Amino acid sequence: MQQTENQSQTKNTKKDFKTKDAIIVFTSFALVCAAIIIVLIVYDVFTIQKFLSFNDPTIMLIGVAAASSGLIVFGIILTVFIPSIYIDDTNKSYQNDSLLGIVVFMFLAALFEELLFRGIIQNVLFVFIEQQWTAIIIATLLFLAFHTQYFKKPVMLLNISVPSLVFGWIYVETSNILAPFFVHFTMNVVMTLLFKYKLLSINGQ
Repeated sequence: MQQTENQSQTKNTKKDFKTKDAIIVFTSFALVCAAIIIVLIVYDVFTIQKFLSFNDPTIMLIGVAAASSGLIVFGIILTVFIPSIYIDDTNKSYQNDSLLGIVVFMFLAALFEELLFRGIIQNVLFVFIEQQWTAIIIATLLFLAFHTQYFKKPVMLLNISVPSLVFGWIYVETSNILAPFFVHFTMNVVMTLLFKYKLLSINGQ
């Protein structure tokens, strides 16, 4: 009995360490991305207005709410109709974390990815290409390449390519990195909590 309890505690410790380790990594990466963005703005590669504009906050709020809702519905539909054998279970371990742990992890992951793929890559691509949707699509392809764990189950690439296109689009519409960040963060948190509290289950499980 004591051995079982010790093994359980060891597993929990390992799980907590992995989560905390990931938080530290994402925090570090986000800070590096923020520093790069500051340098790009200082050297006039793009402007602060292109990165953090508040010209039309009402439109931004409506866009964030609509995009978040649409992507959550999209995620639910995929989960309900796609058989479990095609669904990647990489994120299952995070569903058992505390609510605070999930929120912090998802916050930092979304922050890092949006600073990198929209704040840096999409902006720099647009400077050279001058075609917004070409920049969005290339940034999305790089976003897919970043998620190598999904290559074994290609259906999962659909699960992240559509959101990535939406993140890119809403950033173009708002010129504010906070818009895709909030959409990304909201979608990830809501979907994870739906699984955590058994309000949604994978088809076939």
